[in-house]
Amino acid sequence: MNLGKIHDKLRSHAPAILGSERFSKFAVMLPLIEKEDGLHVLFEVRSKELRRQPGEICFPGGRIDEDDKGEKSAAIRETVEELGLKEENITEVYPLDFMISPFGMIIYPYVGLISNPETINPNPKEVGEVFSVPLCFFLENEPKVYHIHFKVEPEENFPFDLIVGGENYNWQSKALDEYFYIYNENVIWGLTAKILAHFIDIIK
Repeated sequence: MNLGKIHDKLRSHAPAILGSERFSKFAVMLPLIEKEDGLHVLFEVRSKELRRQPGEICFPGGRIDEDDKGEKSAAIRETVEELGLKEENITEVYPLDFMISPFGMIIYPYVGLISNPETINPNPKEVGEVFSVPLCFFLENEPKVYHIHFKVEPEENFPFDLIVGGENYNWQSKALDEYFYIYNENVIWGLTAKILAHFIDIIK
């Protein structure tokens, strides 16, 4: 291959996250609603019938489909489907930082304002119930953060003879921060809490 062809390939290449084609991609909506006592954050409790994380607290969201026009479109579509809303009920939609999960996912979170929240009619196949928490609670209370440590275990036939240090190679250990908010009896944790904490950091 000559240098000209290499340059042509590089000029036409659009940079992305290395290996991202193998990642599952999801879009999530952090919904805000207005109530008499001010702004609230709306949460879902996942249906007990779901195979993944039944009964856990989350935001509306799901996998980005090929038919979606983009991450924002997917977040709005999922919110419409899960909360039984019309698209025009979701306004002022803004992106937060996207997240790369160590478990092979890229999550694109958005914040949106839901008008007429009294019209919310959750899809029972996906949502067990909804509830809201005053935004001021999260502004006034820091999340508790705990750490999960990952242990490096190379597979049995790993070629230690090919690396400097061999079996005594100094692998870097990794810790995952898990965020927790507790409001009354509701435990908000995991990616939901991490997205929420990021949003609070921005508006503070």
